[in-house]
Amino acid sequence: MPKAYLIDMDGVLITGRHAISGAADFLARLQAAKAPFLLLTNNSLFTPRDHQARLRAMGLDMPATSIFTSALATAHFLQQQRPNGSAYVVGEAGLTTALHDIGYVLTEHAPEYVVLGETLSFSFERLSTALRLVASGSCFLATNPDVTGPSDQGVVLACGAVAAMITAATGAKAYFIGKPNPLMMRSALRQLGVHSEDTVMIGDRMDTDIIAGIESGMETILVLSGVTRREDVERFPYRPSRIADSVEDIEPF
Repeated sequence: MPKAYLIDMDGVLITGRHAISGAADFLARLQAAKAPFLLLTNNSLFTPRDHQARLRAMGLDMPATSIFTSALATAHFLQQQRPNGSAYVVGEAGLTTALHDIGYVLTEHAPEYVVLGETLSFSFERLSTALRLVASGSCFLATNPDVTGPSDQGVVLACGAVAAMITAATGAKAYFIGKPNPLMMRSALRQLGVHSEDTVMIGDRMDTDIIAGIESGMETILVLSGVTRREDVERFPYRPSRIADSVEDIEPF
């Protein structure tokens, strides 16, 4: 059996609204080899079906079931920790849909959790409500620790930066579910039905993708088509199993 693959999206398969050269052929090679794979993203804005439509517009066609987001990982965590609970959510459809699907009630009246994800328009009123609820004792979760994210206009504020604002005001630190937390990796492995020793993590960031793969016991491949440059690798105390210029150079094994 071929190895299974967990594959980051931004910087690995796509950049902005465009597919990276060779991405479609790489996914075709995985499918031809019958290698199990999931696309893994910390982006909680969109549902898997939304991501599917975005990728199809870039020439990358795959089922929504092959896309796993930090919003889904957050929902899995909540379902295990406190089934049928309640949460106040600052986020978009990707996150609210994932929580609705596990039977969570979304409310601002004494919720058990405040859950923060990416949003396209930060509301001072909603963030202030989240702050007050956390200060009153609601548990504080966030989908991922990324402080910035990519956009067509350049770098934008992301979930981790907004979580830091609430932490500064309340003293309560968010528990981050997405990469590099191995929780997200284990949730993805369960969805694929594979073991870490038979899985390869492919990513463009040493501080999220590669460390998450290493801490989860996987082989790792760093691609240089995104954030991390080859000279940056020496700054980290850990190393990927392999470095490739892009997924164009990776053959399933």
